[in-house]
Amino acid sequence: MKYYYEILRDLREDNDKTQAELAEFLGITRPQYHLYESGKRQFKLEHIRKLCIYYGVSADYVLSLPKGLKRFDR
Repeated sequence: MKYYYEILRDLREDNDKTQAELAEFLGITRPQYHLYESGKRQFKLEHIRKLCIYYGVSADYVLSLPKGLKRFDR
């Protein structure tokens, strides 16, 4: 299973975008984006949401959640 930041990196590369382009889109610096994408810092939820919309994918896909996920009851 891939980590979400690896999936976001793959999406960026598959769409021929640079870290600088995505950083500008998110309103952050390229070094900050690099730290997010390398897993050294966690993406902010608002950034994950914006990237899901940008790439046209669901958060379930980015977070590697299984299809048909059911509510957890204790």
